[in-house]
Parts: sequence; C-alpha cells; structure tokens
Amino acid sequence: MVRPGRLVGIDLARCLALLAMMATHLLDERDPDGTLSASAWLFSGRASALFALLAGVSLALMSGRTRPLRGRARARRSAGLAVRALLVALVGLALGEVDSGIAVILTHYGLLLLMGLLVLGLGARALAVLAAVWVVLGPVVAQVLRPELPPRGFASPSFEQLAEPGRLLSELLFTGYYPMASWFAYLLAGMALGRLDLAGLRRRVLAALALAGGALALATTWLSHRLTEREDVLSALLPGVTARRGPEVAASRLREQVEGGLFGQTPVEGPWQWLLVVAPHSTTPFDLAQTIGSAVLVVALCLLLVRLLPGPTVDGVAVAAGAGAATLSLYSLHVLMTTEAVWPSESSDGTAVQYVVVLGLGALLAATGRRGPLEAAVARLSDGATR
Repeated sequence: MVRPGRLVGIDLARCLALLAMMATHLLDERDPDGTLSASAWLFSGRASALFALLAGVSLALMSGRTRPLRGRARARRSAGLAVRALLVALVGLALGEVDSGIAVILTHYGLLLLMGLLVLGLGARALAVLAAVWVVLGPVVAQVLRPELPPRGFASPSFEQLAEPGRLLSELLFTGYYPMASWFAYLLAGMALGRLDLAGLRRRVLAALALAGGALALATTWLSHRLTEREDVLSALLPGVTARRGPEVAASRLREQVEGGLFGQTPVEGPWQWLLVVAPHSTTPFDLAQTIGSAVLVVALCLLLVRLLPGPTVDGVAVAAGAGAATLSLYSLHVLMTTEAVWPSESSDGTAVQYVVVLGLGALLAATGRRGPLEAAVARLSDGATR
C-alpha cells in the first residue's frame, strides 16, 4: 500500500535515474566496432542530471511543496535539511575511499542540497527564472575562474582531501567531475518543478511538461550542432584540423572527440567557443539545457504514467520501483559491489546480478514498508535536528 502523500511517479523517476547511472558504470561505452554504444549515448550525462534535478524536486517536497516555508518553520526545516546534506556528503567521502573506479556523486550531492537552502523560500516561477539564468551564468563564471584554480586531483572526494579544504571546495564547485556551481541549475529547475502541485496536476499539464522538456532537449541539441558546424567556431576549437582538412572533416572530428563526454568540464583555458558544445558532462549552457529538458521529460512521463494507472496497479509500480525510494542505500551498495574485492573484473555476470540485487532489495523494502538503512539513519538524525 502506497503511503499517503507519496508520489510514486517521483520514485519511479528516481529508480530510472539509479538504473541509468549504474548502466554508465557497468556497460561498455563503445561497441566492438569502436562506435559509441546505445547505453552510453542514451544515459551518459543524462542519468546524473536526472539524479540532480530530482534532488531539487525532493528539496521542494520536503520544504512546503507548493507553499515555501517561512519564518521559524523554514529555520527548523533548514536545520534538518543541512544535517541531511552533511550526512549524504559524509557517505560520499567514505565511498571515495574504496577503489570502485566510479566518480562518486554523493559528496557533490550533499553540497548541492546545502546550496539549495539559500533559495528555500522561493516559489516555482522565481525558481524557474533563476534556473534559466543559471544555465548561462554558471558555465560562464566557471570558464573565467577555472584557469585560476588548482587542477582536479581526484575523481571522487575522500576523507584524505579534507586536509586541503580549499582545494576540495574548488573541486566540488568548479573543477571536479560534477561541478556544483554550474549544476545548481539542475537543483533550481527541480525545485521549480517540485513547487508545482505534482499530485494534483491535470494529465494534459503533465503531457505539456513532457513535450516542453523533450522540445527543449531537441532544440538545444540542434542549435548547438548548427553553431559548432560554423567554420569560425571550428577554427577556434580544432584549428589544425580545420586548416588541413576543411570544415566538414573538422565537424566530424569534433563530434567524435566529444561524444564520449568531457569528464565534467570543457578544456581549461580553452576558447570560449567550447561553451557552444553539447556533450555528456561538458557542463556548457547547451549541455545543461539539453539535460534539464530530458530530465523534465522523464519526470513528467513517470508522473503521467502513474496517473493513468488504476489504483491496485500503482501499488505494483511502487513495489517494482521501490529502489527509487532507497537510492542513497542502493547507490552506495552499487559502488561497493563494483569494487574488485566484491566483483573481480574478470567476472562476466556482475552487471546482471547488480541489477537483480538493487531491484530486488528495493522491491523488498517497498513491499514491507521499510526505508533503506541509510535513509532511515539520515531521516532520524535530520528529524532530530529539525525538532
């Protein structure tokens, strides 16, 4: 039985985000012929963006939903949310100590939640406008500041980096795999979405949201491709190739160079034309807009799907997508299962088993009405701080 007030569509979207992130870690990026695999094309960059946008949705749901908290109520809730954010960040630091080969997002995620406290009192319209501004502003500020900051030291933050707090903060905000100064746009967009009456939106409104998200993603991709095919842009990005081979070859070479992703940022001290590129984890305005659009599309479709189903079927979806209500615990378990100690690289069945374990445990937790162990611990300490 679904708990009152629980949005199964949001849990379904979280479950899809978790499964897609696992795919980017477990499945091959390239097919045997060297071309980008279907899973990499579909999930790389989009899965983590959906994860971050859903963080904004959750923050809005925990802070008044359609009516942002004010005064002492906001202060109390902010205290609890701050504790929640710090605990998530600590889990991320602990996971950064294990050799999983994964760029663990949780410490960045905790900082993102802390940043969200600054705009906790804003409504949907103000958050949406601020998100649109941040899509452009964040990457521009990063383009200016990154050459002045220390280079990235690690893929995942760990307790070792606490010895250099300034460098750790610069990696979390600007130079790391998930630069939160720009990713704040995802949180703002998610909070704007969460400030809507998601439980009461009409079906046609949800359909319109899905269409708008898909249109934004497609239009952004199309415009980026048109701009990066210009000879002046190609000459700035790939000057040697353009001079020798011409713009058509240079455009093809650029696509091949960026299609696998840019690991969180465009080249440091590269020309400003890099901000026109759309590519996984490039954190350009075009990348942010495209992935926000795709994330809104997924969330709206999940909410619409659940809305169209009869009551008993919704309970079944809640169980099947139970992993979406325990993403902190199950993401952490996924990271641990990906280490050599648990699953040696020569083992060929690790991917299927991980999916079975994650979905099975999520379904078991949902069917028994239990929270994930980390969710329960975080909620207990967060509620204590709120009280």
